[in-house]
Amino acid sequence: MKKLFTFILGLTLLFSNLCFAQKSNGNSMLWEISGNGLKQPSYVQGTMHMMCAKDFQMKQKTLDALDKVQKLVLEIDYTNPAEIAAMQKMMQADKKLSEQLSASEKEELKEVLKSYNTTLEKVDSYTIQALYTLIGQKAIPCPQTEVKMFEVELLTKGAKSGKTFGGLEKVADQVNALAGSYNMKETIRQLKAGDEYAILAQQMIKAFNEENLVVLDKLLKDQRFMSKEQENLMLDQRNINWVSKSMPAMMEKESVLFAVGGGHLWGEKGMIKLLQAKGYTVTPVK
Repeated sequence: MKKLFTFILGLTLLFSNLCFAQKSNGNSMLWEISGNGLKQPSYVQGTMHMMCAKDFQMKQKTLDALDKVQKLVLEIDYTNPAEIAAMQKMMQADKKLSEQLSASEKEELKEVLKSYNTTLEKVDSYTIQALYTLIGQKAIPCPQTEVKMFEVELLTKGAKSGKTFGGLEKVADQVNALAGSYNMKETIRQLKAGDEYAILAQQMIKAFNEENLVVLDKLLKDQRFMSKEQENLMLDQRNINWVSKSMPAMMEKESVLFAVGGGHLWGEKGMIKLLQAKGYTVTPVK
């Protein structure tokens, strides 16, 4: 379970342009979706997937929105055992890393791993994507027992009040997005930036707790950590799929609280703008 938690954190850092037409300055992480024929409003909540307990906050308005809806939908349905199994499988490579690396890459990776207090032998069965768990451990430096997951907290509260659950995509969809975005050369470069990630994470947590969506978006899309191509594959295309395929049918059926990483909300191809383009009224909840 510890590896699974840190793997989810690694994905957070991966999936982690201001819009000219949005009707807000971005000072909210919770937005109401109405209009366009909906019988009752739904909501989209931007999240920071993981943080230390000392930094964790969940606003009362988020709890109020959860209370109003019938269903809680996350990026992936963490209540589905098949999805959890797929996520765990995603961590284990069919071929050892050492067998995929050139001699120079192997030496470079060995040197980088020293700063993570580990060795190539210990992570040799990891997938390239699973290596990002190491960055996550630096970015969220508290003991595992003190880590809070925003989505898990929502799921726990939703279960107590009888909500149903769902996901906007499958683990396989995330695998495809990652596969097109990262190779070993890029992974080693990102691992070298581990200390910078730690600084970035603290800045993102501050922006998130202050509900400064504009600043959070800028930090998440810093090109030191995410290229435009990666942004397109891991954020833009997924946003388009969710808004065009997954969300409308769910919202027509019942009131839903969608909880997704904060990097998905803002920008020209962020969920807010895409939903508005489809005719929905999307307003910040203060």
